[in-house]
Amino acid sequence: MNDLAPGFAPNILDQDIQGILGRPLDRVDGPKKVSGNATYSYEYAGQGQVAYGFVVNATISNGRILSIDTEEASRLPGVLLVMTHLNAPRQGEYVTFYKIPSDQSQDSVARPYLSSNEVQYYGQPVAFVVAESFEQARDAASRVKVSYEQGHKPASRVKAEASQAFAPKTVRGFLVTDSIIGDFETAFAAAPIKVDATYETPFQHHHAIEPHSTMASWDGDAVTLHVAAQLPVECREMIAATLMIPKSKVRILCKFVGGGFGSKLRTESDAVLAALAARQLRRPVKTAFTRQQVFVNAAHRTESIQHVRLAADRDGRMTGLSHEVIEHTATFDEFAEQTADFGRHLYAAPNRVTTHRLVRLDLPMPGDMRAPGEAIGMLAFEQAMDELAYALDMDPIELRIRNEPAVHPETGKPFSTRHLVECYREGAARFGWDRRPSRPGTLRDGRWLVGYGMSAAIRTHFNRGAEARVRLAPDGNLTVETAMTDIGTGTYTVLTQIAAESMGLPTDRITVDIGDTNLPPAPGSGGSFGACSSGSGVYLACMALRNRMARAAGLNEEIAIKDGIVSAGDQKLAIDAFMARYAPAGLEAEGKEKPGKEAKDYSESSYGAHFAEVGVDIDSGEPRLRRMLGVYTAGRILNAKTARSQAIGGLIWGLGSALHEEGLVDDRFAKFVNNDLAGYHFPAHADAVNVDAMFLPELDDKTNPLKAKGVGELGICGSGAAVANAIYNACGVRVRSYPITLDKLILDPAFPSND
Repeated sequence: MNDLAPGFAPNILDQDIQGILGRPLDRVDGPKKVSGNATYSYEYAGQGQVAYGFVVNATISNGRILSIDTEEASRLPGVLLVMTHLNAPRQGEYVTFYKIPSDQSQDSVARPYLSSNEVQYYGQPVAFVVAESFEQARDAASRVKVSYEQGHKPASRVKAEASQAFAPKTVRGFLVTDSIIGDFETAFAAAPIKVDATYETPFQHHHAIEPHSTMASWDGDAVTLHVAAQLPVECREMIAATLMIPKSKVRILCKFVGGGFGSKLRTESDAVLAALAARQLRRPVKTAFTRQQVFVNAAHRTESIQHVRLAADRDGRMTGLSHEVIEHTATFDEFAEQTADFGRHLYAAPNRVTTHRLVRLDLPMPGDMRAPGEAIGMLAFEQAMDELAYALDMDPIELRIRNEPAVHPETGKPFSTRHLVECYREGAARFGWDRRPSRPGTLRDGRWLVGYGMSAAIRTHFNRGAEARVRLAPDGNLTVETAMTDIGTGTYTVLTQIAAESMGLPTDRITVDIGDTNLPPAPGSGGSFGACSSGSGVYLACMALRNRMARAAGLNEEIAIKDGIVSAGDQKLAIDAFMARYAPAGLEAEGKEKPGKEAKDYSESSYGAHFAEVGVDIDSGEPRLRRMLGVYTAGRILNAKTARSQAIGGLIWGLGSALHEEGLVDDRFAKFVNNDLAGYHFPAHADAVNVDAMFLPELDDKTNPLKAKGVGELGICGSGAAVANAIYNACGVRVRSYPITLDKLILDPAFPSND
C-alpha cells in the first residue's frame, strides 16, 4: 500500500509556541452564561411585538383527522391565529430517505407540517395556536377539538413485530447493511468455547436543558430564525425547502444552544410553524416545546434486540463473531441506526457477520442520540465479551488484547493511530484492576456485594468540510467567523485556543463569532465532528492570514508571532504597531477544510477503556456505582478541561443507560407514557459518584491539520456495559435486558442469599 495518503506534516501547532492549545482554559463564554447574559433562542425579544405559539398534538397513533373545531379557541382573548391543515400555507413536499438528493441529508430537505389530515404517530402536530401571550396560546390550544378516525391497531414494540423485520438498502446511506466475511456458522459450530446471547435495549429520549424553541421574524420576503439548532446550515436549507423560498432569504441564528445530544440535528415543527405564522401575521412569533412534547416532537433512540454470538478457541482467540440487530423505524420514512457497525472495526476474527434489520412502528421517527450505534450496540457486544471471558476463565482485558487486530479486521486498512491496549493497561493500573475478584459474588463490603467490570470504547472519527474567516483589526485584535455552533461542549473556547496558538496571540485578543448562517459555512455540532472540522477551517484561515501579513511587510519568508509580538525580518513589532505600519486598514483571510484521501486510506477512530466498581445490596438488589474511570486516546486534545468534562458526561450517560433510562410505551395508543423528568429516570448527583476520565497523549497526523479526533461521544461508547459487567461480578446475575433494575437482580434465582 505504497500509495497511502501521507497525512499532515508538522505545523505551527506542533511547536506549541504560544502554549495555549490543549491547556485547560476556562470557557470563554462562561461569564456570559453564569451572569445570564448568554441569550438563547426563546429569549430573543424580536423586532416588534412578539406573539407566542403553542403546538396541538394528535391523540391517536395512526389514521386521519375527520374534523377540527377551532371556534372556541379562536374566540378567546388574545388569540391571533389557529393554523390547521385546512388553512396552513402550501409547503414543500416531504422527501423520504431514498429520494434525498446525493448532495443533501435528512436534515436539509423539506419537512412540512399541517399539510394533510393524515396522522402518522401519537403527538404529531395537528394545529398551531398563536396568541399575545404564552398562557393564552396554551389555553386556546387545549380548546381545539379534533375528531379522528383511528387506523389500524398500532404497532409499538420491536419484539412484537420482529417477524416483520426487513433489511434496509443501506444504513444511513453510507454504511452497508450487512457485512459477511468467511463462514461464521461453521466456525461457531466447531468452536470449543462460545457465547450465544440476546440483549435488549429500550427506547431512550434526549433531555437537553433547553427544549426545542424558535423565534421567527420576517423582513419583507426574508426570514430570520433564532432557533435551537445543532446544524445551522442544514436548518437553513430545510426551512428554505419547506417554505419554498431561496436559501438566501433564510438566516439561522443560534449563538447559544442549551444542549442537543442529536435531538437538534433535525429542524422540528417549532421552527417551521413559527416561521409560517410569523409570515402570515407580519410579526415575530416564538414557540417552544413543553418537556412532554419533546418526547414525541423530537427524535428518540430506537428500541433494539441484539443477538450476539462469539466463537473462540481455548486460548481465547476468537474464530468468529456475529452481531445481528433488529431495531425500529417509522411507518412513513426510514432511519436505520448503525448499531452493529462498530464491531466491524473493534476485534479480530476471521469469520464475521454483522446485520441490521428494521421493523416499522407507529411511533415518531427515531434518530440520532449521543453516539448512535455504539451507545446501544456496545451495551450488548461488550457484555457478550465479558461472558466469553468467564467462559474461558480469562481476564476480560487479556481476552481483548488477544483479539486486538493489527489492521482493520474487515477492510485491511491501516489504523491512523490505535493505542487501545495502552488504554487497557493504563486504566487497569490506575483503577486497581488487580483487586477484581475472579469469581462473582465473593467480594463483600457490609451489606454490599462488590464487583468490577470493564469494557472497550471505540467511536469512528469523521471530518466534514468547514470554512472560516479571520479578521485582524488595525488594533491587532482577531475575530474568528464561522457558522459553527456551541451546544455546551466548548466550541467558543477551543476555537479561541486554535486561533490564539495559530496567530501567536493572547486569548483576550481573540473574539469568536459563530452560530450564524451569514458566516462561512461549517458542519455544526454532531457526530463528534464539529470541533475538528471547524477548528481545521480556523487553523487554515489563520495560516492564510499569516501569509498575508508577511506579504504586506514585503517578506518572502514566514513571520514569527508570540504573545502578540511580530518578528518581521530584523524587526520586532507589537502586532498593533505592525498593523499600523503595514496594514492600517486591517487584514482578513479565509480557510477551507475538505476531507482528503487520508479518510479513505486509513481507519480513523478514537479509542478507550472503561472501568466500573459497583455495589449490589444483598437485601434489596439495588445496584449502586461506587466509582468509574475512563481512559482514552483521541489525537490532540484541544482543551484538557472541556474534553475531560465531555468524557465524564459520557460515562454518566453510560451509567444511566445501564441502570435508569427507559422510554415506556402504552401499547394501546403507541404513546410514550413516562414523558417527563419525574417518570423518565437518569442519574442524579448521588448516583454518579467518583467518576473520572483521562486522555493519553497522542497526535493523529492522518485525520486533519489539528491532528485531533472527536471526543464528545466516546465516553458513552461501552461505559454502560462496564457497569453491567461489574454487576455480574458483584452478584453473579447476568441481566441482558436494559436497564438493570433491582427487580431483575433480586428476583433472579442466581442472586445470592443473605444467609
